[in-house]
Amino acid sequence: MEKIDCHFCTHDGGEILVANSVLRVIAPEEPEFPGLIRVVWHEHVVEMTDLEPSQRSALMQVVCQVEDLVRKIMNPHKINLASFGNFVPHLHWHIIPRWQDDAFFPESIWGKKLRDNSEDLLNGRHQQAELLHAALKECFISE
Repeated sequence: MEKIDCHFCTHDGGEILVANSVLRVIAPEEPEFPGLIRVVWHEHVVEMTDLEPSQRSALMQVVCQVEDLVRKIMNPHKINLASFGNFVPHLHWHIIPRWQDDAFFPESIWGKKLRDNSEDLLNGRHQQAELLHAALKECFISE
């Protein structure tokens, strides 16, 4: 069998908040983006269409549940959902809370930084993110 050199096959990708037999919900270490959550499919697949329809549905149900909690707890102006995998070709989704005053808005978080955020603003959002992490742990039951 071919050895796969894949970051998400060999690393958790951040703090595991919830995991079951097919996926994990993680809080990546991204200090400038409090509340950013990733949903990572455990098995090494690259695209959504590598999954069976029932698996796709289950994955997207989790992505939507995470988005709902992010909206309720973080109260962002907008949510960005992204599944690129250009650098890490392993199926995962980013759930990204966005505010009009965040350092990159309206660019993507991978775009050009347009402003600096105050330490107080980031600290407040990190406190909200801790509440989000606790809610995610409570909402989803790990296997």
